[in-house]
Amino acid sequence: MTLIVGFDLDMTLIDSRPGVALAIDTLAREFDLPMVGSHFADHLGPPLATLLADAGAPDDLIPHLVTRFRALYPDVVAHIPALPGASAALDTVRAGGGRTLVVTGKFEPNARLHIDHLGWTVDRLAGDLWSTGKAEVLRAESAHVFVGDHAGDMRGAKAAEVLAVGVTTGPYDADGLRAAGADVVLDDLTQFPDWLAGYAAARG
Repeated sequence: MTLIVGFDLDMTLIDSRPGVALAIDTLAREFDLPMVGSHFADHLGPPLATLLADAGAPDDLIPHLVTRFRALYPDVVAHIPALPGASAALDTVRAGGGRTLVVTGKFEPNARLHIDHLGWTVDRLAGDLWSTGKAEVLRAESAHVFVGDHAGDMRGAKAAEVLAVGVTTGPYDADGLRAAGADVVLDDLTQFPDWLAGYAAARG
């Protein structure tokens, strides 16, 4: 049976914080808002509009901020590195004959910029999906595993009835991920190939 593994993007495969901080600092200057990019970037996971509201942006301005952020974003992609083990994790799935999915809350065209910039090959990219909203794609693709850093990712995996693998490279520690439903917690993706080998062997 072909093993199908989905991954979140921000803070699971890539460290979005440097680029997001730059873009938010630019927004703050342009719109004269008291937002601090580094603080904003520490809370990645939920949709951009939600994060902007949480950061105190006026409701009527949020659609304009989202549009401007998305326009600025291509210029910050080069500032955003892959997280340790990310490339090897994707390669490990494919080397074993499996399929890789990236299911993310990020605006899909901007998510594609990262995939292309890092030279990754994935079998499906699905963007603009958050928390349990990710379950539809995971089910449609018959995924077996979903890997993410946020409680929302664990909820998405549980809603899709797939194995929830948490990594502590985002805002949640191991206890927080387990509380959100993680079946497995890894420190980061450098541990993923060994874990996947054991998981595949157990599946027979």
